Amino acid sequence: MRVVIAGGHGKIALLTSGLLSGRGDEVVSLVRDPAHFPDVRAAGASPVLCDLERASVDEVAEALRGADAALFAAGAGAGSGVARKDTVDRAASVLFATAAEAAGVARFVQISAIGLDRVTGDEVFDAYLAAKRAAEEDLRSRPLAWTILRPGRLTDEPGTGRVELSEGPVSGAVPRADVAAVLVALLDRPGTAGHVYELVSGPTPVAEAF
Repeated sequence: MRVVIAGGHGKIALLTSGLLSGRGDEVVSLVRDPAHFPDVRAAGASPVLCDLERASVDEVAEALRGADAALFAAGAGAGSGVARKDTVDRAASVLFATAAEAAGVARFVQISAIGLDRVTGDEVFDAYLAAKRAAEEDLRSRPLAWTILRPGRLTDEPGTGRVELSEGPVSGAVPRADVAAVLVALLDRPGTAGHVYELVSGPTPVAEAF
């Protein structure tokens, strides 16, 4: 399987790349900074320089051409302001999905977040939630075999391989390593297309969670 990841230098993306490449899949990671190339290569992926805040649809489609699946794992990250929540968490997702359509890549998995209907009073965090919500709405409208994964609060603790995966609301935390394991499982399961899953730590082995 050839998978193209947007936001390939993110922690979840690097973990997912390692799992995929470790079993023999081909991973291409789009990153905006050449300084990130060594980390991406160390995870077993091939880096491609592509700034999703500036790239054209044609440029991104070229990177996607021939892929079996697209994974949107980009995010503005901590310390970014309201404007970048929109340009990365929403607009980059829209660009990546548009490019996937143009490249003929039907399978599309998107990392989102739980609790998107919340209003916290924190201007930046509420902008993040609104951007993720808009990205989901855009993706749902497209003729792609999309799946949306909404992890809970992310931690860097070791993965347990056990989760709670639900199509209803859940709350809690989840290690990034377990998010990566679930993403690989989603990519392996085309029957999950058209579903939105919420994910936190739980009692069920990932292989049995679907």
